[in-house]
Amino acid sequence: MSSEIQILDLKFKPYLSAEMIDKKVGELASKIDLDYAGLHPLFICILNGSFIFASDLLKKVSLPCNIEFVRLKSYEGTQSTEKVREVLGLQVDIKDRDLIVVEDIVDTGHTLAHFFEYLKDYEPRSVKLASLIFKKEAFQKEFQIDYLGFEIENKFIVGYGLDYNEYGRNLDAIYQLV
Repeated sequence: MSSEIQILDLKFKPYLSAEMIDKKVGELASKIDLDYAGLHPLFICILNGSFIFASDLLKKVSLPCNIEFVRLKSYEGTQSTEKVREVLGLQVDIKDRDLIVVEDIVDTGHTLAHFFEYLKDYEPRSVKLASLIFKKEAFQKEFQIDYLGFEIENKFIVGYGLDYNEYGRNLDAIYQLV
């Protein structure tokens, strides 16, 4: 993992290496394979941030599955509007399906709490959450993360799908703000 990098006007230092992330994603995929043996889950990838995590996770999951993408928005600039709106919604029937929601990072939990309520209206059989990152200090809700990669301090990070003003998502490792 390289040393400090610059994205736009900010500097970032190495935090989680590509190797650490790859190992953890493999562990999560193995747990999902065990928990869903004999089932056919539908992974719901929350865009934009989780697309890299979802891609790598699904490549390591060995059971039959499908993937769907949604895009939710609750921020304008750097501030939360506290209103979640669906920019790209579900395009498939989820009634009686086993869902695994894939998220890059859980911080306050507001957006996911809203999304879980939305999903209930469509009567899935089960809903579980896979998140690469969890910022426990920032968390304000009460749902469970079933498949968790890393619990971190409440610090700003980029890379592996996470961005700073839409830059840095393509980094294969995660970097922390200096």
